[in-house]
Amino acid sequence: MLNPKKKMYFYINKISGVQDKEQLLKRIDLALDDVRPHLAVDGGNIEVVDVTDNLLVKVKWLGNCQFCSMTQMTMAAGIAQTLKNKIPEITGVEAINDPVNI
Repeated sequence: MLNPKKKMYFYINKISGVQDKEQLLKRIDLALDDVRPHLAVDGGNIEVVDVTDNLLVKVKWLGNCQFCSMTQMTMAAGIAQTLKNKIPEITGVEAINDPVNI
């Protein structure tokens, strides 16, 4: 079994390729499909914008989520937890248009 640090280093090196990054973005988008129905109930959605070389996922709130004061709770309890459970190598998730910080 790989040392976790070596595994992370290996994955970061892999993501430098365009094809590998596209595959990771697809995995992230697919994982978010589990959360999207819950967001859609309130007229919201989420879009994957990018994943950095250090595996930080950048997302964008859409619809009513853009103006919701509950996005930080949704991010922590829904989005980040779902992504980390399905894609453990993810280091974090950040909204580029968090309404609380705008």
